[in-house]
Amino acid sequence: MRKEFVGLEVEVSSSRHPAYLEIRGIVVGETKNTFQIDTAGREVTVPKPGNEFRFTYEGEKIAVQGSEIQHRPEDRIKKIR
Repeated sequence: MRKEFVGLEVEVSSSRHPAYLEIRGIVVGETKNTFQIDTAGREVTVPKPGNEFRFTYEGEKIAVQGSEIQHRPEDRIKKIR
């Protein structure tokens, strides 16, 4: 959870909104409540709350609930130290 998410491959593995389930790509930005994901040249903003994300990190898939990482990126890294 201390890892920077920008630059990682991600897919939305579970969502209350069915349209988000088809989203996969590279995280290009992050705010407290959203991820910006590049999906084949198109940037899509996906809210963290209500969604589960599956990140690929060092060849391993890691599932994370969006509500668990609903912090500003810089604050999330500081809190876990």
